[in-house]
Amino acid sequence: MISMDIKQILEALPHRYPFLLVDRVVECEVGKHIHAYKQVTINEPFFNGHFPGHPVMPGVLIIEALAQAAGLLAYQTRGKPEEHVICYFAGIDNARFKYPVTAGDRLELKVDLLRHARGVWKFAARAMVGEQLAAEAEIMVAERGNK
Repeated sequence: MISMDIKQILEALPHRYPFLLVDRVVECEVGKHIHAYKQVTINEPFFNGHFPGHPVMPGVLIIEALAQAAGLLAYQTRGKPEEHVICYFAGIDNARFKYPVTAGDRLELKVDLLRHARGVWKFAARAMVGEQLAAEAEIMVAERGNK
């Protein structure tokens, strides 16, 4: 099992503040699954407008956090890609939002690898707050050169 701190996450993902949405990887089994989390605080920039007086994390950012966790699983599974290769969010199926994520929540990101072929990865992803399912989706990530 592999874990990753923020320094290792920054080495693996191209995202930076305010768009880095994974704080820590608790456990990763290469080629199988990853469990990471995002500690959602009131200081998140999106809470200024979504929604004033009732801070709710936008669903699209929950999906983005899941995609970043999926990217970390791909990174750990395939190894560090060449400098010019980036994993892009390529698709989403069956996205469902079940429970609002608010300031103070710890958003657990649980992603399972379904398949990988020719640089395209497919994952089953769940976002949890405690035992409550907040969102779920199937996510596709594609490796592409950025030259």
